[in-house]
Order: sequence, then structure tokens, then C-alpha cells
Amino acid sequence: MRELSVVGVRVELPNNQPIVLLREVDGDRYLPIWIGAVEATAIAYEQQGVKPARPLTHDLLRDILAALDAPLRAVEITELKENVFYADLLIGDGLRVSARPSDSIALALRVGAPIRCAEQVLTEAGIVIPDEQEDEVEKFREFLEQVRPEDFAG
Repeated sequence: MRELSVVGVRVELPNNQPIVLLREVDGDRYLPIWIGAVEATAIAYEQQGVKPARPLTHDLLRDILAALDAPLRAVEITELKENVFYADLLIGDGLRVSARPSDSIALALRVGAPIRCAEQVLTEAGIVIPDEQEDEVEKFREFLEQVRPEDFAG
């Protein structure tokens, strides 16, 4: 497993499909995962420090885990089958629960849990951005600083 960090979310045009971009912590590969608008909003809210008046689903799950004294230890993106990513939540003392990567990432951000990815998934779906395209990544980061969570509302 390789640790990843969340670069951010954005909307891919022309289809208006949200994408979360992850980056290998000790490497140069990026992992783009297409996600739903609700999950994109949940990730963007957390990254931007937006606190809704009432808990979102991922906030509720965080609170339930805390109340049960069952901390989220890590998120692992385990497989890619037929262009669908699969992930597991590692909870408490060895409990493993299957979950969508987008939900897993939104929850991991809320509790500060590490996000890891199987080497095979990174080999298959990871991309290396050449140096000449690094300014594109910088533009992406600038976009993330200006995008509002409401931009993901369907």
C-alpha cells in the first residue's frame, strides 16, 4: 500500500463530472477518481473548512464512530475492476468495511486518517504528470482555492 494525499476536487468539462485527485505522498503518481456531486461537495466542504448547520452524512458517520469508540484507522483503495474503484474502511481493531472511495476519502479527511492505495491500482490507474505539465497542476490548485462547494450541486 502507498499513502496518498488529497489534492482536491474539480469538475471535468464538458460532462460536468466531479473528480477527486489524489497524489502519492512518496512518489510522483496521481490517481484521478470520478465521483458523484454529493461526495465532491462533502470533500470540498471539509477541505475548505465549511461547517454546515447540520451534519452531513460523512459528519454523522464520524460522530457515530467516535460514539462507539471505533476510530477510523485508515482508508485503503484496494481494487479497480471494470473502471470501478473499491475501498475499505479500517475501523477499530481490525474491522474492515467495504465502501466507495469517495465516501471513504470524505470520512478520512474528517478524522485525519491516512488514505492508502494498493500498488496494483496505482500501476493500472495512476498517472505521472511530466514536468512541463506541472503548471497544469498549479492551475488546478489555484482552481481549488477559488471553487465553492455549491459549484458541485447537481
